[in-house]
Order: sequence, then structure tokens, then C-alpha cells
Amino acid sequence: MTLRLTEAEDKALTDTAEQLGISKHEAARQAIRQLVEATRAPSTSDWLDAAEYVGRRDRELLDRLAQ
Repeated sequence: MTLRLTEAEDKALTDTAEQLGISKHEAARQAIRQLVEATRAPSTSDWLDAAEYVGRRDRELLDRLAQ
């Protein structure tokens, strides 16, 4: 795969990679992973994990509301 960048994008990628002490290739891979993760739809297990967490965290409040 070839990644075509503008001069400004290439400079930003170079600067970021140098700051992190990694290659430009690895910086691009990390950025892609972060974008994919940030834009993916939550899965059913994500929702269930969140509901379980809230249930544990707010158990007392939920019990009072149920009365």
C-alpha cells in the first residue's frame, strides 16, 4: 500500500513519529487503529459491559428507585 500525503501531512507525521520515538510507519498504523476504534459502532458486549458497570456503581440508587 502506498500512502500519499501532502507536504504538511508528511511533516506532521514525521514530527509526531520523532516525538514518540517511533517510525513514521508505526505512527501511521497507530493513527489508523485509533480512528477505526473511535468510529466503530459499539457492540452488544460493549453495551452489556456498560450496563453491568452502571448497575454495580449505582446499585443503591437503583434499589431505592425500584421501591
